[in-house]
Amino acid sequence: MSQDRLLLLQPGFADDKQPGERFVCPDCLPVEGLLAAAPELAARLQIERLPYARPRTALIAALDEAHQSLPVLILGDEQTAPADAQALGHTRFVTDTRRILSLLAERHGFPRVH
Repeated sequence: MSQDRLLLLQPGFADDKQPGERFVCPDCLPVEGLLAAAPELAARLQIERLPYARPRTALIAALDEAHQSLPVLILGDEQTAPADAQALGHTRFVTDTRRILSLLAERHGFPRVH
């Protein structure tokens, strides 16, 4: 059985188009906040923080070259995937930040967004 896998952009990344600046992903930041609020729950997930530069080989290996945007929650087979999850072959995944937050609450007991 595989567990849910959460892929995020590594915070504090650099963008060659804007030298000297450091950035965070506005879509990953709410997920990072939730993970920080409940580290004991976060420890139950497989979490990977990927570099900003493309190609994002770990993401390509998990999904495909067309799906390199982050965040993404790749759903393991420990629980049934929700009907609204996207699918590539047998791999089910979610890319919408609010839905990821909701699924972290539903599937792993994180606090819900109010």
